Amino acid sequence: MKSTEDFCLQRRMLGGFVILGMLVAAFSCGGESEIEQPVPLLDEMTIDYPLSLWDQAIEGETLLRVRVTETGAVDSVEIFGFSGYRAFDSAAVAGATGLLFNPATRDGKRIGVWVTLPVQFSKRPRPDTEN
Repeated sequence: MKSTEDFCLQRRMLGGFVILGMLVAAFSCGGESEIEQPVPLLDEMTIDYPLSLWDQAIEGETLLRVRVTETGAVDSVEIFGFSGYRAFDSAAVAGATGLLFNPATRDGKRIGVWVTLPVQFSKRPRPDTEN
């Protein structure tokens, strides 16, 4: 069961690591003021790496569309780009529903927006976490 022990240790070290890239919010229409994008609260991000894929050293990415409310909660999640692995896609959706953000704002007021969120499942540690 060495791989399971490695998985648990690595998963704790990764924490919110599986979400990479920039959030891309919906474009504002002409004439409207600019939207300040929502910012993920990284300490709150935990998306489980499916153990069966971890043991097989399979990596992948699921691209999600997530609606971040004016309170910073996620109230809707859609798969925008499938990973090719149902377990990755399911884990990404399940994990994204519990994510928290500093909400988007326009003219100083909190607003709800849709964002594109890539969820990367990788066994490699982030460069800033290597010792």
